[in-house]
Amino acid sequence: MTECIQQTFPFSNCEKKKVEADFTGGNISSDGGLLFVGEMDRQLKLLDRAAKLLPDNRDQTRITHSQKSLLKQRVYALAQGWEDLNDHDTLRDDPILQTAVGKSTTLASAPTLCRMEHRADRHAAIELNRLLIQTFIESFGDKPPAKLILDFDATDDPVHGDQIGKFFHGYYKGYCFLPLYVFCESQPLLAWLRPANIDGARGAWLALRWIVTHLREAWPDVEIIWRADSGFCRWRMLAWSEKNNIDYIVGIARNARLEKLASHLIDDAERQHKQTNQKVRLFGWIQYGAKKWDHSRLVIAKAEHTSIGRNPRFIITTLRGDAQELYDGTYCPRGDMENRIKEQQMGLFADRTSCHNWWPNQLRLLISTLAYVLVDSLRRDVLVGTELESAQVTRIRLELLKIGAVVVRNTRRIKIHLSSSWPRRKLFELVHQRLIPQPSG
Repeated sequence: MTECIQQTFPFSNCEKKKVEADFTGGNISSDGGLLFVGEMDRQLKLLDRAAKLLPDNRDQTRITHSQKSLLKQRVYALAQGWEDLNDHDTLRDDPILQTAVGKSTTLASAPTLCRMEHRADRHAAIELNRLLIQTFIESFGDKPPAKLILDFDATDDPVHGDQIGKFFHGYYKGYCFLPLYVFCESQPLLAWLRPANIDGARGAWLALRWIVTHLREAWPDVEIIWRADSGFCRWRMLAWSEKNNIDYIVGIARNARLEKLASHLIDDAERQHKQTNQKVRLFGWIQYGAKKWDHSRLVIAKAEHTSIGRNPRFIITTLRGDAQELYDGTYCPRGDMENRIKEQQMGLFADRTSCHNWWPNQLRLLISTLAYVLVDSLRRDVLVGTELESAQVTRIRLELLKIGAVVVRNTRRIKIHLSSSWPRRKLFELVHQRLIPQPSG
């Protein structure tokens, strides 16, 4: 059966002039700002190093696309919002993506990129996570930090096929993976895929020990605090932290014993609410120890009472000071980590784990994390003081990376003509000046 392909696309007239569109523009790209991502990668040498960590059993004398160019093609496309491998069947001819990767010829096809993902293994996953830690350490240059706060959290990664390792999770009410993330402020230190049929804290102790070892090798005197919600309150992890001079501030699930110990605060909050009809929050310290614990520990009790009733919360910590300041100023900011995870899953497609096998899906999670590192590095190091210094990945992409461009190439030069009517030219100039400073004189 003959397949008809539409060549022109008519639209409504403009001032009695006929309006038509077609796809014969040639070397035009919607991703002009991708060059900034490529420059940031060159400065960090992130993907050059990452490519060396992936196994490659191909005959190197007979390949067209190096491991490095394959990885750059995949990561840069994610940064620009191209989540699907199938996009690369045509995206491989995008002149801006080719230029950012460092080539002026056709890039790899979707099947070639898929084969790269299927070369992933456990060793590569471990080493790529080690690279995340090393990149984090390098970001401080010659100025070691005095204090680091590590945030631990797990999230659901829904699956919709017959992937290896999928399980039904009762809390999330669906089949999913349960990846573990560790961040320090906006920088990722770990992205590890896990099945969903485990305790949410499974592997967190090992991850903490592994990360702390690397950080203490670089900075022996740095103060390290880890924080997490009640899903990570495991006494062996708390005891190890105390033994190794690591502080923690962690949620603990409320129970009858905790509420009894904090009953004086809870009753006072209820009494004050009845008198004022306003929300009341009271804080205090209590001593608590579960049966299986090695010893009792100090817990911050928050007694909150509102129009819908009481809402007590409990935080276990080795930190000392004013209970409310520790709760509001140190513990609650951990909620920002959820924004970072959201950026990865919604903005950089970390949940695109649709491979059948396990390790390719782990690699996809890490490829998304590498794309996040590049965009976050732009945000932290280059966009400081601009309207995008605290913007999420999707807004940075929209306002800085997505620029219409005409590309003219010859044997000596690649000329990129950006859209004359693009409204963010001043921002582009500032970013270019900061990222690629011109020599004086």
